[in-house]
Parts: sequence; structure tokens; C-alpha cells
Amino acid sequence: MGWASCCKRSDGAEPGRKKKKKDTAWRVFSLKELQLATNNFNYDNKLGEGGFGSVYWGQLWDGSQIAVKRLKSWSNKAETEFAVEVKILAQVRHKSLLSLRGYCSEGQERLIVYDYMPNLSIHSQLHGQHAAECNLGWERRMKIAIDSAEGIAYLHHYATPHIIHRDVKASNVLLDSNFQARVADFGFAKLIPDGATHVTTKVKGTLGYLAPEYAMLGKASESCDVFSFGIMLLELASGKKPVEKLNPTTKRTIAEWALPLARDKKFKEIADPKLNGNFIEDELKRMVLVGLACSQNKPEQRPIMSEVVELLKGESAEKLSNLENDELFKPEQTSSFQGSSGPDSSDCITEEKSSKADAIEAAVDSSETVPSAR
Repeated sequence: MGWASCCKRSDGAEPGRKKKKKDTAWRVFSLKELQLATNNFNYDNKLGEGGFGSVYWGQLWDGSQIAVKRLKSWSNKAETEFAVEVKILAQVRHKSLLSLRGYCSEGQERLIVYDYMPNLSIHSQLHGQHAAECNLGWERRMKIAIDSAEGIAYLHHYATPHIIHRDVKASNVLLDSNFQARVADFGFAKLIPDGATHVTTKVKGTLGYLAPEYAMLGKASESCDVFSFGIMLLELASGKKPVEKLNPTTKRTIAEWALPLARDKKFKEIADPKLNGNFIEDELKRMVLVGLACSQNKPEQRPIMSEVVELLKGESAEKLSNLENDELFKPEQTSSFQGSSGPDSSDCITEEKSSKADAIEAAVDSSETVPSAR
């Protein structure tokens, strides 16, 4: 994929030309400019590191803070994923999607520039370096859930062509200075041709978030993102990680843990203890029910993202009532989650995310990522 073709603006113009008012705000950076901004990629400026390379904090001449993702070694595979991320970020604009500031391609240097997200990610706030600070009160969690849902809904329903993210997870939803959610990391994203229901592809993603049909068959669709988002909703509500080890040989998914409690109407027992009871119970119940509905085994039973947004906002009392009375939440029903009626997808798939630095994972705690297959 050539840079001239993949990195044109949506209006077909070359990325380096002078912008008109209607153009998007990204541009081409020089290597020298980014070296100056990051103090020559100084170790003290490093925010995080992954298979793709390293992410650095930087400051431009105008005082604005940036995050710079630097490809650590050139390869055709890395070049392709780099090009995919730049192409997609260059053509999508939404308040809940991480904006591309620009890129640099000089010699074998490949760098992507984003706005710096000072509050890092949901993962950092729940499980990582900011977990002890308890910055995510209930109001913020609910807003993050709705905003990130709107961002993914935009990719699925309004972007042209439609886009499957393929790596929705807590570390890929970044948080700006006001805790506004920004869905990030589009290196694994797929464009869906008109009329296609899914694409069959090599499985990539993060264990615990993979939809069963994708993990076992490689069938990627919008519904796979819905599944991953459902897991993340349960994570936001409970503060738990997607998979927990009960003992050396047994593990349990967050959905398997939450479903029996939801069926028994014990929603308060699902709430993150760090909230100290400070939450709106109706909203908590809504988040949990939607999360469980999204993370069902069968893709045809999951809602689509536009419905997820509507349900999270509580815009339709009738739809909320229908969800609460769904067969899924009746006590006599058998479980409908990965690992319950078939193989656990985390046993079927080796994590292949060796080519991402977790998009500015703004330095997300590396302990969350399963070791990559090399």
C-alpha cells in the first residue's frame, strides 16, 4: 500500500498540501520536528512500549502536547498496519475517536502523532498506575460508556466504508484531561465492503475480549466489536478484569461471573467496591444488562451499536424493559457466554498483537497484554 494512495485526505488531496478550512487538521511532520518535540526520543519521555515500538510524550513549538508512536523496526507487516492506522484515522472524525495529528515517513522512520491523553486509558484508571487514585466515579464511568459507544457506533454505521475496530478493550479507550473517552488504536481495523456481512481474516486482538466466532473461525464483523464492548462495559461497572484465575487450572470470564448475579437481581454485588456504594442503581443495572447482552455467544442475539447507545442512554423505557425481561436473564436459562457452552476463546487463540504499542496506550500498564506470538 503506497503512501501516496493510502494517505490522501478524504477529498483526494495529498496530505502535505496547504489546508483549506474544510480540511481535517492533520499534517505531515518532519523527523527533525518530532525529534525536537520529544528531546530526541529521550527515555524520560517514553510513555509506553509494545511490539509495534515505543510511544513518547512530546511538546510542539506552540506548546501543545502530543504522543508520538515510533515504529521500532521496519517490515512489510508493520508498514501495512502503520498505513492502515494512518488511513483510517485520517478519514474519521468524531469526538469519541482519537484524532490523528499527523505522521512522519522519512527513510525507514515511521511515526504517528496524536493528541496526548493525560488521563491515559480506562485500563490505567481501573487496573494500572492510576487505579489507587479512584478517579473514575460513577458519573464519569457512565459518560465514558456512552461516549465510547457513540464512537464505535460511528465506525459501524456512519463511516464510509464501515469500519470494524477488531481490538476494542479498556486500554484502547483513552481519556483526555476532562475524562472524555477517545477510542484509539486502529492498526487492526478492517474496512467492510458494501453488502458484506463479515470478513474472514487472521485473528488478532486481546484475550478476554475476543468474540467466540472470531476467535475460532476468524469471522470478523461489527458484532465482534459489540462483544468486546460488552466485556468492557462489565469491566467499567465492576472494576474486574475480563478474565480471572480462580486457581492454576480454572479461570472465569467476567460475563460468567456477572450473569448469575444479574439473574438474581443482585446488581449492587456487581458494582466496583471502589465506588463505595456511590452509584445510581438504575444506571448500574442498565450498564450490566447491556454488557451481558453484548457479550452473548451468538452474534445474532447481540444488539447493534446504535441500539447499545440508545439503551445506555435510557432513551426508551420499553426497550429497557424488553432487555430486562429477555430470556438471557431468566434464572432457568443455561449460560450463553464464551467458555460455558464451548471452548474458551482464550484457550483457542494465541494473542498476536505483536505489532502494536497499544496506540498511545498512553502508556498503559504492559502487564495486561498476553505475550505475543512471534
